[in-house]
Amino acid sequence: MTRMRSALWLLLGAGLLVLAGCSGPGGGSTSTSSKGGYYKDDGPGSDIPDNIAAIPDAVPRIEKHARANFRPYVVFGKRYVPVSDEKPFRQQGTASWYGRKFHGNKTANGEVYDMYAMTAAHPTLPLPSYARVTHASNGKNVIVRINDRGPFHSKRIIDLSYVAAAKLGLIGPGSGQVIVEAITNQDIRDGNFGPPPRPKPVPVAPPAPAPLLVAATQTAAPHPAPATPDALAALQHQEAPISTSAVHTPAPPADQIYLQFAAFSAAGTAEDLAQELGAQIKHVETRPVHVQASSDLYRVRVGPYPSRTAAVNAAVRIEQETGQPSALTVGHPQ
Repeated sequence: MTRMRSALWLLLGAGLLVLAGCSGPGGGSTSTSSKGGYYKDDGPGSDIPDNIAAIPDAVPRIEKHARANFRPYVVFGKRYVPVSDEKPFRQQGTASWYGRKFHGNKTANGEVYDMYAMTAAHPTLPLPSYARVTHASNGKNVIVRINDRGPFHSKRIIDLSYVAAAKLGLIGPGSGQVIVEAITNQDIRDGNFGPPPRPKPVPVAPPAPAPLLVAATQTAAPHPAPATPDALAALQHQEAPISTSAVHTPAPPADQIYLQFAAFSAAGTAEDLAQELGAQIKHVETRPVHVQASSDLYRVRVGPYPSRTAAVNAAVRIEQETGQPSALTVGHPQ
């Protein structure tokens, strides 16, 4: 009997070590590879799907739980108490991600970890359950299925799969501030887990027009204002060609207008997004996607555009096609 009990304790100890090591890389150090920040001995796989952004979010459904999944447990001397799937849960903190080192291994839920599935590891949310994760900086959000335990690290609250982190824009930096909100069973019954409404694109207000110098021999004819002006029409009217015989126009500026979609510290991450974005928008936009390096950042931009009107119109087209928001920026020609 004593020998059998000792064997059971050894198995339990081994199980906790596997849980701590395979459920998430919370205790590891980070790498500074050009592919982006990730945990030591881990990183992106070699067979990354062509269109990461098109991989759908997890679809919440009510699932059964083993009683053992709600039992408190201890890892690295810290006690964790799983929470109920019927109570609201909201948490803000740092998210990290785990990839090829754990791809194909068993999760704490007994499933096989797939770095290209919309899953995540969390120390206390029910196994399995669902949560919405929102990037606190850019507002992007995804729904993931919690099927693993981790990260067991005091400074991180959730480990995302590679694809979930990619859709949030966390692959390059390796980690980032997120908001984790549990999707309860009641939310699922009510269908209350759809994506939050995206703000509609707002046309950028035109700059104040420069004063016009009219020749002394001519009198400028007044133009009647339209009864119901709008911002886009005002831009188009402002940028109509003006006769050079009557007006002295300044030389065009050296800088040009671009749409900026992201900025990364890793060149490889920026190049990957540029290629992906270029393939997505080729049917709606003829201008190229650039990666512009400056101040230790690699900015993914589309352009240049001859005017703010053209840039705003392109931003609306591209967001409707890809769901990717952008910002107008001024930069030197490529």
